[in-house]
Amino acid sequence: MKVQDILSRVDHTLLSPTSTWGEIKEIVDDGIEYKTASVCIPASYVKRAVCYASGRVKICTVIGFPNGYDTTAAKVFMARDAIENGADEVDMVINLGWVKDGERELLLDEIKAVKCACGDHVLKVIIECCVLTDEEKRMMCRIVSESGADFIKTSTGFGGGGATREDVALMANECAPHVKIKAAGGIRTLADAEDFIALGASRLGTSSIVKLIKNASACK
Repeated sequence: MKVQDILSRVDHTLLSPTSTWGEIKEIVDDGIEYKTASVCIPASYVKRAVCYASGRVKICTVIGFPNGYDTTAAKVFMARDAIENGADEVDMVINLGWVKDGERELLLDEIKAVKCACGDHVLKVIIECCVLTDEEKRMMCRIVSESGADFIKTSTGFGGGGATREDVALMANECAPHVKIKAAGGIRTLADAEDFIALGASRLGTSSIVKLIKNASACK
């Protein structure tokens, strides 16, 4: 697979709580230069990043992040606020306690409400695979398939585990065809990226791939 084909699937990501504007600006510059699918940044920087990027790269942000236990009303507000500030895409974290309790309808209603707040903008649903059983993952695949969300996403990267090949394969098997897959967390090499794409991921949440390409270019 060509390197640009991989980069075009990357959500170039910086979500550290200590992120500065200088670091966010560098992420945006990288996203523009390397033609990534988007840059994924904290919500507090969205408006500024949108103005700076001027449409040259899509801006993605996260809500209910990283724990997912905000109220539905809070998540809806955060999604609407992000869109009003110019975000192109929103990645939301589900309420993991509700998964453990089997609260299927609450989970479905929440995702639907957030998708309504996002309108035509892309919504990705983070299910934090590393804390779920396989049956809970299958349940979430079914719920996301019914919800109207655009993507299911493996991980926040803050939950103690990232994307695995087994989880992406499970999602590809269990989700409806219209639901796309984002693998995130621990994708550090081009070989990793190719593996996840081959298994069915159409987006990759990672900060490493662009760094690899930059470092390789610097060494030439």
